[in-house]
Amino acid sequence: MLRLYHAPDARSLRPLWTLEEMGLDYELINVAFPPRVTYPDYLDLNPLGTVPTFFDDDVFMSESSGICQYLVDKYGPTPIGLTPDDSQYGEYLNFLYQSDATLTFPQTIVLRYTHLEPEERRLPQAVEDYSIWYLSRLKYIELKLEGRAFLLGDRFTIADICVGYALFLGKSLGLDERYKPNCRRFLTALMERPAFKRAQERQSS
Repeated sequence: MLRLYHAPDARSLRPLWTLEEMGLDYELINVAFPPRVTYPDYLDLNPLGTVPTFFDDDVFMSESSGICQYLVDKYGPTPIGLTPDDSQYGEYLNFLYQSDATLTFPQTIVLRYTHLEPEERRLPQAVEDYSIWYLSRLKYIELKLEGRAFLLGDRFTIADICVGYALFLGKSLGLDERYKPNCRRFLTALMERPAFKRAQERQSS
């Protein structure tokens, strides 16, 4: 039984979107952020207190991009997951790992010091510094999207989900005003996908 604990528009949106793209059966438990405070006994489920928390029977996972890879590898074959014999497999993996380690990480600093900390603890300089850090990392994404519908060309994969979520999070933080044309086009197209819209609906139910 696939079970996902998800907070609205948090990183758990990556596996939720993947589940919808693949058409898998799953149980969704929507939790308020931060779940370690709002959801009873959440730390018993996930000692980190973070989202996502994902179970496949007795398999536990907490890393959003890793869950996406797990789903396509275990429950594929699927067009949105690549295998090691694919010529673009290395590029695909690079995007998966880059999505969180390089792109989402600086955004978490921006989120913390604009929304999560009390007013007196907010740090405008840190917000601007990490915003610039994040936007500078998007230069590679902007370059790879030149002449491409998706990161790997004409085929949509979980690499687009994982990187696309970072762009989506940036939009919620107001950073999209500084996106370049290819990133803007890419994000707009991703948000029009039926599975993305279903994921948004599921998190509101």
